[in-house]
Amino acid sequence: MAKTSEEIEKEFIDGLKSNTGKDLKGWLTFIKGSGIEKRNDIIKWLKEENNFGHMNASLLAGIYFNNGKPVYASEQNLLDNQFEKYQDMRPLFEHLQKEISDWDNTVEFITKKTYVSIARKREFAAINIKKGELRLGMDLGDLPFEGIVEKSKLTGPMPRISHMVVIKAQSDIKKNLFQLLDKANKRVNP
Repeated sequence: MAKTSEEIEKEFIDGLKSNTGKDLKGWLTFIKGSGIEKRNDIIKWLKEENNFGHMNASLLAGIYFNNGKPVYASEQNLLDNQFEKYQDMRPLFEHLQKEISDWDNTVEFITKKTYVSIARKREFAAINIKKGELRLGMDLGDLPFEGIVEKSKLTGPMPRISHMVVIKAQSDIKKNLFQLLDKANKRVNP
């Protein structure tokens, strides 16, 4: 099974001292002392001047901008952060999650920083929590955008999440939604 973002981040933090000669506190102090203020500039500096790979540079910059605390330390905190502005969407999200689990109890919901991934072996769908709606994105390849299916406007998941269905009420969760999820799952996890 693939590692969670939390596991990847923890391994990165635990290996910093042995891999780079500085622990997390040392790197945070070093970044602050660099005078660089923008996230992308810090990532570039870590890569070019300090021999970090892109993922590790991004992880370290993320921790720096999270007041020195791990970003992915708790999936529950990540989910709570996504509901921070949209608490009224939590019951609909929980209902959708239950309906998807009832449809296929082998799928995993993996909370990321800006979205919730829906995966088996690989991610085939994702949920964004927005004001007044949930956006359920799916990897549907070249399926036409028609009916309830529109071009994906999700924040976070890979570009292969190409289509989405907007859910504003429990009544929007219908049988055709699960047919679309099934197509996406079979496409990604044959």
